[in-house]
Amino acid sequence: MSFSVIKGAGYVLAHTPDMIMHNGTTQTTERHVNPDSDYLKKVPSHLRTYEEVVNYLPNQTYIGNMTPEELRGYEQPWYNKSLENSERYGRFGEIMPQNEFLALMKIVDVFDLVMLENSFTDSVRESLVNHPIVTDELINKLKAGEEKATIEKEVNENHAEALYNNGELIGCVKKAHDIDSNLNAHVILENLVAKASGVLSMLNLLNKNDIDPKSIDYVVECSEEACGDMNQRGGGNFAKAIAEVAGCINATGSDTRGFCAAPAHALIEAAALVQSGVYENVVIVAGGSTAKLGMNGKDHVKKDMPILEDVLGGFAVLVSKNDGVNPVLRTDLVGRHTVGTGSSPQAVITSLITNPLDRGDLKITDIDKYSVEMQNPDITKPAGAGDVPTANYKMIAALGVKRKEIEKKDLMNFVTKHGMPGWAPTQGHIPSGVPYIGFARDAMLEGKINKTMVVGKGSLFLGRMTNLFDGVSIVIEKNNGEVDEKSSVSEEKIRGMVAEAMRDFASHLLK
Repeated sequence: MSFSVIKGAGYVLAHTPDMIMHNGTTQTTERHVNPDSDYLKKVPSHLRTYEEVVNYLPNQTYIGNMTPEELRGYEQPWYNKSLENSERYGRFGEIMPQNEFLALMKIVDVFDLVMLENSFTDSVRESLVNHPIVTDELINKLKAGEEKATIEKEVNENHAEALYNNGELIGCVKKAHDIDSNLNAHVILENLVAKASGVLSMLNLLNKNDIDPKSIDYVVECSEEACGDMNQRGGGNFAKAIAEVAGCINATGSDTRGFCAAPAHALIEAAALVQSGVYENVVIVAGGSTAKLGMNGKDHVKKDMPILEDVLGGFAVLVSKNDGVNPVLRTDLVGRHTVGTGSSPQAVITSLITNPLDRGDLKITDIDKYSVEMQNPDITKPAGAGDVPTANYKMIAALGVKRKEIEKKDLMNFVTKHGMPGWAPTQGHIPSGVPYIGFARDAMLEGKINKTMVVGKGSLFLGRMTNLFDGVSIVIEKNNGEVDEKSSVSEEKIRGMVAEAMRDFASHLLK
């Protein structure tokens, strides 16, 4: 059976500074345990403007206006540098401002749980009219607004989650059930944010790659949220909900969860579904997480930096049957961290990197680029977590030295040649391998690289069900132009095997 291919990718960011204070867990926890916190008082003065977010180098990389190689040309840190007059729209997607994203939450809400104020609704509707991929059909779902007094009553008396824009109350998200904690306003807001950013990612994937939404057969959603009620708190289905809004009327789908590793799991699942012939076009998609907003804010403020975790991230990737052109997903070269692997760095890297390479008789240096946890070091280094991608590349290189595939003196050269600087926002699942897929596809179509490996890792112990670590990987390869890969077993060998089996069977009959 022919390998499946990557036919397109979409990446989006939504700038949501007001959600940092009101929805990010670092800030909401601080308000609960220390409401008079000096940190909370300092947060407003450390928020970036939309223009600063658009001009930020890693953000321009995320949406495809800069390559990772171009980003490397700028000395770190990047937060004190600005790519002036940058574009909101990129090769892969866009950076949406907060007011439009709040309106998108209302648009994707099918149970009238989002309330927006009259004047805000009217003003943002005018902004969305000029959006290149927000159709009239979607804008018509932005219903008339409410009086501010009605919104205030919902927030003050009925436990609705307030929505703010530029510090002003402009709406709320109502609870969906009186006693079900899985349908309270807080959870509904988180889920609508994930759905809205997932829809934005899907729409950009379809638009940027000229894909007919009716051609999509299946959707795998792989964010870190879970929707359901008290009887099935994680039942889903974000995938079908996103497909519905995006106009994928012929699609079904399901949700995959695996903490940060979920996108890599979803990519392998999509590849297998297409390769098996079950579906022809499968999209993997994920929206962003409000909980992660301002997650390292205390460290950023302490170092007199802007709070850099001020954007929600999203992505979508289309996996289709082999067309002889687009990069192939080598399902025969999949790495996996099994239950018995262990959690030592060497065991993890061996299971995810060298085991699949050995099956393909490949060296570590045969992979042109490794896409690991592409966390933005601007965010993680001030928080004491170091440069996550570089640390991963050093471990891969060290294993290469041990296998005598790399000279020890060339270790850092390997990091530069086969690695990349991190540019993804710390949205949990978003940095884990998938940010490079769009760039990898372009580079392979242009003949610049031949192979890349997407590596996703996850911390299952966060759910308090197991202490296990998790991870999977898959090799993506330049298409050789052959739509049907030749069987590794020749027809002559197959005939010989059949003849031998028949002789063996006959000998048993004669006994």
